Amino acid sequence: MRDQSHETIWRKSTYSNGDGDCVEVADGITGIVPVRDSKDPSGPALGFTPEAWQSFIAGIRADEFPTTN
Repeated sequence: MRDQSHETIWRKSTYSNGDGDCVEVADGITGIVPVRDSKDPSGPALGFTPEAWQSFIAGIRADEFPTTN
């Protein structure tokens, strides 16, 4: 994925508790949803199609992914 981190505004969930164990997502890049680890903002980002990202978010909302907590 092309490095657009310098021109990208990253955000994390409002449900984040601030302990640094979060993913950050950037909006506004046509055809891709970049996702990165908030603990390593200079590190790599994964790129997902908007459709794949929406499917993932729908799965989270539907509680399709078990947690270990």
